[in-house]
Amino acid sequence: MGKVTATAERTIDAPADKVRALVADYAETRPKLLTEHYRDYEVTEGGVGAGTKARWKLQATSKRVRDVKATVTEPKPGVLVETDANSSMVTTWTVTEAGDRSHVKIETTWDGAGGIGGFFEKTFAPGGLKKIYDGVLRKLAEIV
Repeated sequence: MGKVTATAERTIDAPADKVRALVADYAETRPKLLTEHYRDYEVTEGGVGAGTKARWKLQATSKRVRDVKATVTEPKPGVLVETDANSSMVTTWTVTEAGDRSHVKIETTWDGAGGIGGFFEKTFAPGGLKKIYDGVLRKLAEIV
């Protein structure tokens, strides 16, 4: 069993402060960013930035559904960390300045399975999750 990591990045044509505010808004903006891979999204506590708790189902494939129960922390400005209480999954959103634009990175890590299943997970899951995140980032760029 080893760490599995999936990453997606995009430059957004808006100032970092504006993009950070949108990314941190779990109550209003986040539901608008989610692709068809997400369902039953609900904020259960807070709604903006650190202290927010939310849950959703992530349907990565036709057979693979992950029930996520996330708690959000903000270790430093522009970095939101979503830690799943139901698994080892941790998703980090990082928004940095790129001149008058913003660079947004979504990175998810989790403890992969062992054996042959783990091999396939480590080989294929990052690419599948990257495609999902590319869709989320595309929607973020449209909303801005």
